[in-house]
Amino acid sequence: MNEVPPYSASSVEVVRLPQGETEPDEIAVEEPLEIRVEGRPIAVTMRTPGHDEELAIGFLRSEGIAAVSAGPTADFAANVIDVEVEDGVDFERLSRNFYTSSSCGVCGKGALEAVAVEAPPVESELIVPAVLVAVLPDRLRDAQPTFAATGGLHATGLFDSGGDLLVVREDVGRHNAMDKVVGWAFDQGLLPLTDKMLCVSGRLSFELVQKAVVAGCPVVVAVGAPSTLAVDLARDRGVTLCGFVRGGRVNVYSEAQRIG
Repeated sequence: MNEVPPYSASSVEVVRLPQGETEPDEIAVEEPLEIRVEGRPIAVTMRTPGHDEELAIGFLRSEGIAAVSAGPTADFAANVIDVEVEDGVDFERLSRNFYTSSSCGVCGKGALEAVAVEAPPVESELIVPAVLVAVLPDRLRDAQPTFAATGGLHATGLFDSGGDLLVVREDVGRHNAMDKVVGWAFDQGLLPLTDKMLCVSGRLSFELVQKAVVAGCPVVVAVGAPSTLAVDLARDRGVTLCGFVRGGRVNVYSEAQRIG
């Protein structure tokens, strides 16, 4: 198990009942991050500090914006990151695209059409044994030091075709954890993720599948359940969606031919 990064957890006093004893407890850090493009604020996300450059790049690329680098602002303002993109930005289009939250009320048809414009169907010859898929959540959990300390973070892990963990990112936001992994993969020159697998620590929402589709990942694995729109998107874009992966069991909701 890796050490807990000092910026991701903080110690607070807690009263433990029924004993009534006051003891220190580790909790996950949550702070806002303002993402700017060409110096212009375009989004604020609540995140666990760390790997902010990866988060910003992954976030924008998931929205179809060709982010190429990210770094502090010229005045080194706290909790602000500035992103460089290719070929400029249509800011009006960018503001229209930031709809992907589960409570936004956008209809499923409109959401699927928007993603279809940004990403082609995922094409991959990857075939993964079911027994390998079944152990990915355990391998992910073993690589979550801050969750072990706080119990308060989501995680996304990127695995190769043999099930080896390439990178894991933790965050209070499940979407942020995915964005950080996508940003890391971009920096490593691994996009599209044609022969890789993504594993998430919770449920599978539309947003997470959307990010996997844009990253070109053929297999997405989760401990929890998928939503209807997540399954619709996975089937529409050719992604193998595996949910309730626990205790040796795997539910395959789409593109089952990739699971051997």
